[in-house]
Amino acid sequence: MTNTPIIGFIGLGKMGAGFTSRLVESGYSVIGYDIDDTCCQAARARGVDIAESPAQVAECAEIIQVCVISTTAVEAVLLGEGGLVEVTQGQGKTVIDHSTTELETTRRLAKTLMERTGMQFVDAPVSGGPGAAAEGRLAIMAGGDQVTIDALQPLMNTLGKCTRMGEVGAGQATKLINQALVLSNYCVIAEACNLGNRFGIDVSKIPDALSSGYAGSNLLNDLLPRMVENDFEPRGYARQILKDLHMLQDAANALNVSMPMAGTANSLYSMLVSQGKGELDGAAIVSLLEGVTPERAS
Repeated sequence: MTNTPIIGFIGLGKMGAGFTSRLVESGYSVIGYDIDDTCCQAARARGVDIAESPAQVAECAEIIQVCVISTTAVEAVLLGEGGLVEVTQGQGKTVIDHSTTELETTRRLAKTLMERTGMQFVDAPVSGGPGAAAEGRLAIMAGGDQVTIDALQPLMNTLGKCTRMGEVGAGQATKLINQALVLSNYCVIAEACNLGNRFGIDVSKIPDALSSGYAGSNLLNDLLPRMVENDFEPRGYARQILKDLHMLQDAANALNVSMPMAGTANSLYSMLVSQGKGELDGAAIVSLLEGVTPERAS
């Protein structure tokens, strides 16, 4: 690939591994950073150069992608010691935050970064998981300047389908809608799995049986087989799902919007995490309904 920008990537965990694998395989030069040295070494083996700080990533790259675990972690990457705010020349650089973060904090961080470095900021949370990241099948919800997002389309097209939803913050708002749909459905699919088991039918056939009807979905195809097999090896973590549900509830409360289904999911995942299962995949929610005690995934 020629005439492609150098990509910086901060956050080399499960999602970051999928992202950077896709980028390297697509011909991009990638320089990355993570606070976990194990993640850095794994990324190096995939062909990613490793920097000593987020600021060093941004000094070397034209586009800096961020995918970390929380709003606090995003703020540390941008404004903390060794953060992007220390970059001496940010004009012409763009930061893309793929994390799921608080909407108002996203807007504040974007404004601060522009004022102090001149960097453009796009909030672009994703849906699809590490496998979709590695295969370029992500759903990407972007908020930011139209011209900036248009310029990013060649990169975004490599990673999946990117839709501009509005100005900065609109991506995070859309991700909360995604989480309301997806995470409530985790619980509904778990209920359906348990019901099918009680009927004594072969639940593994459900996705195929329902594929041409309204119940067929990408989530059903991915999630139900793992619930059937009690496969709770984390693609993502139950504790992260609970974090997102808390964020969703806070946003809904601020708008005085009632979300009883998401509230039920919040309660169920609170129970799951309180049982010490926060490091399992979100599919482990089925264990609350069927009485299975999953082993902690290693």
